[in-house]
Amino acid sequence: MPRMRQTGLTLAAALLCAIPLTSQGPRPRDQADAAVTILKPARVFDGDAMHEGWSVRIKGERIDAVGPDAAAAAAGATVIDLPGATLTPGLVEGHSHILLHAYSEASWESQVSKEGLGLRVARATNHLRSTLLAGFTTVRDLGTEGAGYADVELRDAVRQGIIPGPRVLASTRAIVATGSYQPRFVPEWSVPQGAEEADGVDSLTRVIRDQIGRGADWIKLYGDYRWGPLPGSHPTFTAEEMKRAVEVAESAGVPVAVHTSTPEGMRRAALANVATIEHGNEGTPEIFRLMVEHHGAWCPTLTAGAGPWPPAEPNSPANQRRKAVFKAGLDAGVTIINGSDVGTFPHGEEGRELEAMVAYGMSPVAAVRSATSTAAKVLRLETQIGQVKAGLFADLVAFDGDPTKDISSVRRVTFVMKNGTVYRTVGAGR
Repeated sequence: MPRMRQTGLTLAAALLCAIPLTSQGPRPRDQADAAVTILKPARVFDGDAMHEGWSVRIKGERIDAVGPDAAAAAAGATVIDLPGATLTPGLVEGHSHILLHAYSEASWESQVSKEGLGLRVARATNHLRSTLLAGFTTVRDLGTEGAGYADVELRDAVRQGIIPGPRVLASTRAIVATGSYQPRFVPEWSVPQGAEEADGVDSLTRVIRDQIGRGADWIKLYGDYRWGPLPGSHPTFTAEEMKRAVEVAESAGVPVAVHTSTPEGMRRAALANVATIEHGNEGTPEIFRLMVEHHGAWCPTLTAGAGPWPPAEPNSPANQRRKAVFKAGLDAGVTIINGSDVGTFPHGEEGRELEAMVAYGMSPVAAVRSATSTAAKVLRLETQIGQVKAGLFADLVAFDGDPTKDISSVRRVTFVMKNGTVYRTVGAGR
């Protein structure tokens, strides 16, 4: 259990500060006069390597010093002991849907067509809190699924300290080709879609610029979907459309993520130089090599869906195919970032994706990197998060155990700090 020591501050008062859930939230602090906190875990994984006996000094919202001497000159500082714990950068969830809740509770179609915006936002505030307390201090939300631009406003609510949660990268409505998405009812009904429709380079240009203007940090395209008379998924946007989408978005410094599982959809996305490919369930060695050539990253979402982890039938043909595809990506050297498609299962259980990647062949240390330093680089946040390094934001998580050796440790969170504010210690509870 963490132990907190500070001159003039009782343990009870310190724990009351651990989860700032007031309407005002944590306030910005002047770095020059900011309070100093020292964390003393058993070991520190800095995003690349493990270090025994290191401490971390935080000043205000940023890391001030790291290493065996970081606890020096601690007079007047809050000292938090984390005996036996491993401290890492805050984890990154690369594929989230904060406006969805578990499909075991209600189907996607029911949520999108029967749950109002106010109800969905109310749920999302709880989702954000659960995710933060599970050790994930940054999430990339890849589509509000019928909830408009609510992810932008939730992102801003977190930034302003109105609600607790991880930093949010918003993609707003996501973009689909006309006729290829849901919900679907009788042909006589024209119903709002769960994403925004666009067709052709002119329409895509307008929609992408509009979404960026409304606050999108990322653009998400559906590169294939279940449409047309044949079974299974098929490509939607053409290669020309995909390339134009990337050109327009990148002009504003906004990366593009593409949902695609078919080899052809993945090929078009890779050739368009998209930043990330989501899912990739039918990826082949040739496609993964193409992704490496074009510097695209992969977010496999191994545990997406309402099913449990570990799966009830781990040796089923479907699971064996998924494992083989994941191994092909590993063998090809594709950059892989952690992302689970949480929202299809309960928020706060995001750690299961890291467990799945290890079960399917990734080393535990590589899995932790996929949710820290690697994810930060792919999401273009490496100058802000992803490492335990002086000058970066103090997004730090401690685990009971060493997740670089036992990945199940990511489920045993004992301490969470974001931007220098403590949100969880063991005993403060969820």
